[in-house]
Amino acid sequence: MRLGAAFGIAAVLLTTGCATAPAPAGAPTPAAAASAAAPRPAPQLTDVPSEAALMALLESGSEQDDNADAAVIVEDPEVNPASATHPGQAPDPAAVQQNDLWERIRRGFAMPDLEGDLVKNREQYYASRPDYVQRMTERASRYLFHIVEEVEYRGMPTELALLPFIESAFNPQAMSVAKASGMWQFIPSTGKHYDLTQNIFRDERRDVLASTRAALDYLGKLYGMFGDWHLALAAYNWGEGSVQRAIARNQRAGLPTDYASLRMPTETRYYVPKLQAIKNIVANPAAYGLALTPIENHPYFLTVAIQRDIDVDLAARLAELPMDEFRALNPQMNKPVILAAGTPQILLPYDNARRFIRNLSDHEGSLASWTAWVVPTTMKVADAAKRAGMSEDELRRINKIPPRMMVRAGSTLLVPRHPHKHTEDVSAEVADNAVMSLVPEGGSGRRVVVRAKGRETVAALARRVGVRAADLAQWNGVSPSARFAAGQRVVVYKPGKAKASTAVARTGKSSKSSKSSKASKASTRTASKKKAAGTRTAAKGNGKSKSRVNVARN
Repeated sequence: MRLGAAFGIAAVLLTTGCATAPAPAGAPTPAAAASAAAPRPAPQLTDVPSEAALMALLESGSEQDDNADAAVIVEDPEVNPASATHPGQAPDPAAVQQNDLWERIRRGFAMPDLEGDLVKNREQYYASRPDYVQRMTERASRYLFHIVEEVEYRGMPTELALLPFIESAFNPQAMSVAKASGMWQFIPSTGKHYDLTQNIFRDERRDVLASTRAALDYLGKLYGMFGDWHLALAAYNWGEGSVQRAIARNQRAGLPTDYASLRMPTETRYYVPKLQAIKNIVANPAAYGLALTPIENHPYFLTVAIQRDIDVDLAARLAELPMDEFRALNPQMNKPVILAAGTPQILLPYDNARRFIRNLSDHEGSLASWTAWVVPTTMKVADAAKRAGMSEDELRRINKIPPRMMVRAGSTLLVPRHPHKHTEDVSAEVADNAVMSLVPEGGSGRRVVVRAKGRETVAALARRVGVRAADLAQWNGVSPSARFAAGQRVVVYKPGKAKASTAVARTGKSSKSSKSSKASKASTRTASKKKAAGTRTAAKGNGKSKSRVNVARN
């Protein structure tokens, strides 16, 4: 199903999963997919029809003939476009008739089965929670077709399409204590490495299409490194360096190096057994007393290209879609406006995409009530609000600015869009690179970063560094009752001299004002020199933390 439109903001509709490049001669092997994993290129339309022609097509639902130069192709929505297994293989007539995505997933299982008590433990866990399994599968029904299409295109085992069950329970808004986000649970650094934009306007770790592409890229790379899907999955959870060290440790000891033989954290030891348990349930849900929500073997959503900035609530209204459903398909939005320069498409169910186009053509007035403003100089929030023509409370709320903080020059703020003042949409430069930097009021403070000790609470860390717990929670976007993960980097704005702030960052201790006599200071310096060698020796190896290349778990 491919549609095009020339008016307003809607430009192109493409079925995710159906619009493919010419199929290769044969399905790529997992090894080939690992070395050259790439999303399928979307077809490009070289011509755009008139609005009248498009609306006539929408009303009639008729098909164009197979003209290579046709600008619009409207396929019959009743025809199942996703009956093929791997690219290059003939469609399975039985699958077309059954129209069952679960059966398609079962046919693609290719990983060796893992057995043992941990798998049985997880099977019992899920079997005893049918309501939880039901909620997960209902959420999955929006995304699974697209994921299966991408997995099969790369020649990967379809077990990988089930991975979000154990990562996020198929919740694209999921956020872990270690700041791993989205359906595939990317931490910020790995997300950036795989080209997932994270700024004040959007977080592509939550983007359905972008995060799926990045996750399969990463899994393909890991399979290429280890040549074993179980080890690749362990590395996805624990980090590739950690798995490599565990393998080397076993090799030195003359021990096997398979997944079950490695020494690893409890979370990682349960990771593949959890996926195996989900696989076993999908393979035969009745054996566990469960029933899976039926999922049809065709796309749930379409991509709708946009060309103008538009408010999120207006887009949902034009699509006649409840906001929670709109957010479920477009969870990457951080602000109440979609910037076309940074987010050139939205996802909508098929019928709602048609309504969106119709309603948009009839819409009068502005599409966006918000725009971006790059602050020219460091200023107080009250002054910024006055210049933006809004209240200080609203500016703080919409931009999540904590109390007693000023906005630094070069920061980007979301502000009301005045029709006569702001006539242009936000530029690509701002949409892609917007940042917000804050400085404590008074200008004498400094932004420092400390490491959480153990699973330290916000209150405990705040006491340790000498700030208010409420402020620390706001600076880091967490609840005052939250806990930080061991070794997690935590932002602190510590008023005072720079040296004092640096001391907090390095030791977690507040600096004390010097009231000592010169003799006392000399004595301290002498004692320090005598202990210098011992201090250097004792300090060696301290301050290191495990680097989790990828995700913190759900």
